[in-house]
Amino acid sequence: VAKDLALDLPALRDRGVRIIERGRTQYFSLDEKTGHLVTAERIDREQLCRLEEKCVLRCKLIAEGEM
Repeated sequence: VAKDLALDLPALRDRGVRIIERGRTQYFSLDEKTGHLVTAERIDREQLCRLEEKCVLRCKLIAEGEM
């Protein structure tokens, strides 16, 4: 994420970059040491998508201030 936004790690923290997901469960988080998007917990495809062929988890990345 840091690389894709062309921000260094301190700038990532200063802008308050965070991951927003629908629902109660947060599947993704932002590693503050590396700036990588990582899974926050184990993701069980069968539980989430059951009979659907494609399984898509959507999240939004929010950054404060102008880019």
